[in-house]
Amino acid sequence: MKRTIPLLITGVVGTVLVVAYFIPHPPFDSLREDFSIFFDIIASVAFILGGGNLIRMHGSRISRKESNWPYSVVTVLGFLLTLFVGLTKLGNPNGFLGSSVTTSGSYFYAAYEYIFRPAAATMFALLAFYVASASFRAFRAKNAEATILLLVAFIVLIGRTFVGELLTSWLPDSLHFLTIPYLVEKIMVVLNFAGNRAIMIGIALGIVSTSLKVIIGIDRSYLGSG
Repeated sequence: MKRTIPLLITGVVGTVLVVAYFIPHPPFDSLREDFSIFFDIIASVAFILGGGNLIRMHGSRISRKESNWPYSVVTVLGFLLTLFVGLTKLGNPNGFLGSSVTTSGSYFYAAYEYIFRPAAATMFALLAFYVASASFRAFRAKNAEATILLLVAFIVLIGRTFVGELLTSWLPDSLHFLTIPYLVEKIMVVLNFAGNRAIMIGIALGIVSTSLKVIIGIDRSYLGSG
């Protein structure tokens, strides 16, 4: 029964949400809203479980003093401190009940603006070096496909700078379609969008197939291995 009941709940809720999308009339529209509220409640509980799991995992690493355990100390302290200032709304100019947790001037806002955002910007800046290294390996003209990728990437990179304007500025208006800015625009608007649409269609089909497998009960991975 402990596996049958979750399967029934998943099947019923999934079917109602699918039907409500195509038939937005009573009682399906109200059921869709109710299920959305239930989802928000479950997601809130999941946040609590996620925080508890973070403390459990890093607390275990700290107690056993595994490799790089000081980073776990920083993670736990940062989590607890952010949780404390967020729940108590320390520093909020309008008091505990009079303003949002993200109000400018609060400690939570300061922690986000002056600690989290600079740290995130630093991480993305470091990732740029790895992206450049991966691009160098990917753009090697080892075959015809890699050569086309290299040429297109070179045109786009040059076209995003003033050099692209200067290189083909001497061409007459009748040959405007050969200028680098024109080629870059067509590559980004036509070819890039077409590729993105193909990827999004593939993702959508994957989501549909996976959702049907979950609703029908073929995919039961969410029930756990036990």
